[in-house]
Amino acid sequence: MLLLARTRWLARGRDLFFIVGILALGYVGLTLVEARLYQVSAKRSLENQIQVQQSLTVIRSVPAVKSAIKEGDVLGGIDIPRLGFSVVILQGTKSRMLRLGAGHIEGTPLPGEVGNSGIAGHRDTFFRSLKDIRPNDEIQLQTANGLSRYEVDWVKRVAPDDVTVLSASTESVLTLVTCYPFYFVGPAPQRFIVRAHKF
Repeated sequence: MLLLARTRWLARGRDLFFIVGILALGYVGLTLVEARLYQVSAKRSLENQIQVQQSLTVIRSVPAVKSAIKEGDVLGGIDIPRLGFSVVILQGTKSRMLRLGAGHIEGTPLPGEVGNSGIAGHRDTFFRSLKDIRPNDEIQLQTANGLSRYEVDWVKRVAPDDVTVLSASTESVLTLVTCYPFYFVGPAPQRFIVRAHKF
């Protein structure tokens, strides 16, 4: 009798774990599909921004309109040709923003502006490719105002609370931030930093 009850509990436990596993895989799959679909939509939005900006510059008498930036707005896109890497940059670094793309770190200059612009991304989605980046790699930054090219100066790992990598600069630099190690399970103990200068 005791053996029969134990067998039933084990069978129920096995079924429960199986269902939880299927639900977890389904959630991850849906999250990845949502992110990919959003990237397509956001890239279209960026293309529209570029066309609007170009049409305004053709009409010289119309001053450039700089609207207020809200969380989640599409700010631009990053491409790293050698890695086949491409991702849209959104305003903000809240969890939802980083699930859908890379996020502009508030308090740093906007992408493409003079200064040290910080961009964050998840190591297990969009910024996974950064594990293969090297000094001298080219990073292309597309915004509505045009295309900027950056060259990677250095790559290093820092403590999570080390914000000196985002210190102000008088030059146009780009700082990419993600968690490290790339294949670590759980909260990562370090941050992986890529610094590039505009050329």
